Amino acid sequence: MHRVRAADQPGAPAGDPRGHDLRALSGAARARAHPAARGRDRHHLTRAVTLEEELNATLAQAIRSQDLRTANVVRILKTRIAERRTAKGFTGRVDDALVRDVIAAYRRQLQKALAEYEGAGERARERVEELRFELAFCERYLPTRLDEAALRALVRERLTALGVTDVRQVGRLVGDVLRTHRDQVEAAEVRRVAEELLRG
Repeated sequence: MHRVRAADQPGAPAGDPRGHDLRALSGAARARAHPAARGRDRHHLTRAVTLEEELNATLAQAIRSQDLRTANVVRILKTRIAERRTAKGFTGRVDDALVRDVIAAYRRQLQKALAEYEGAGERARERVEELRFELAFCERYLPTRLDEAALRALVRERLTALGVTDVRQVGRLVGDVLRTHRDQVEAAEVRRVAEELLRG
């Protein structure tokens, strides 16, 4: 009787000495049968969750738990992300960098509004609390802000690197710092520190 070799069985891919049809195996069995498949499965299982996916999950949880404040701020962020995605001329993709940029832009608006409402006294207390909550929520998704010492060290280093020696050149330095640390600094703070350092 002719004995059928595993490699001759129907469906066995050429070059597979074990005769397994990788397409018909489960993920675990496929990983055992073929080392390359093991790597692909591990990559699939450990794919990082994107910030947009995290926001979607946060919104779903907020709705389930009737957390209206969280649901509202996430909806605002999702609307702004959608606006960027559908903006005329946009040909990129919505990645974590874009989502962080949207969140950072909204945070800057919140900070400006908070300063105005805090000056309105008791009658604006409820709105101030809402703004502070939204600010704290946004901070969760953004890099840690530079403290005063770190900011001064950064500005001092960029002053030297750019050769800025006059306060009239501070605008160039501010633009340079914002290109690399937009989510960690405020333009006004960079300008203040730069002018202080230049004036000695």
